[in-house]
Amino acid sequence: MNRKDRLYALTQRLRDGRLHTAEAMAQDLGVSVRTIYRDMETLAASGVPVEGARGYGYTVQAAITLPPLNLTEAELEALHLALAALGASPLTEQASAARSLAAKIDAVLPEDSDSRAAPFGFATDAFAEAARGFAHMPAIRAAIRARQKLRVTLNGSGHDLRPLHLDYFGRIWTCIAWSETIGDFLSFRIDRIEDLRPLPSLFVGEPGRTLADWRARQG
Repeated sequence: MNRKDRLYALTQRLRDGRLHTAEAMAQDLGVSVRTIYRDMETLAASGVPVEGARGYGYTVQAAITLPPLNLTEAELEALHLALAALGASPLTEQASAARSLAAKIDAVLPEDSDSRAAPFGFATDAFAEAARGFAHMPAIRAAIRARQKLRVTLNGSGHDLRPLHLDYFGRIWTCIAWSETIGDFLSFRIDRIEDLRPLPSLFVGEPGRTLADWRARQG
C-alpha cells in the first residue's frame, strides 16, 4: 500500500471516534509503528482533527466531510495558481487560508519513493516563487505541444531549448529540455526563469535528444 492510500485508510479508520493504538494500526497495515507516528503527524498537519499521543492511541472526534479527490495535472496546476495569487494578496485572512489549504494538499500528495518532497514557497515569501513560475506555464505548455523552440534566460545565461516535459515535485514545477546551447539535457525550475520567448523554429525528435533518452539516462 502506498503512502497516499495508507493515509486515506487511516483517516477512514479514525472516523469511528474510537481510540486506535499505533501498534494495532501498524499491524493491520503492515508497516512499522514509527511509520504510523509519522502518518499521524502528517494527518494532523493536513488539518485532520487527530487527538491522542504516542503510547496512548489516536482518534478523530470531528466529522470529516470531504471525500478523497483525484486531480489531473491540469487541475492541480489550476488550484496552485489560484492559491499562489491569493497567498500573495494583502487579504490577511484569505492569504492565511491559502497557506493552510496548500499545506493540506502537500500532506497528501504522492511523494518520491526515496525522499519526501520539500514544501515550496512558504519559508520566506508565501507563493511568490510559485506565482512567478506559473506565469511561464502557458508558454511552455504551448511550446511542448507545438514542438517550438524557446529562448530562456536562467541565472543570467541564455539557452535555446527544445522543451520536452513539465514535471511536478512537491509544488516545484520543473521543465526538462534539450539545450542546444550546451548540447545536453537541462532540467530547471520554471520559477527561476528570468526571461522567456518563443523562437520561430520548430524541432523534431532526434536520437539522443528526446524525453525517452532523458528518462533512460536517469535510470
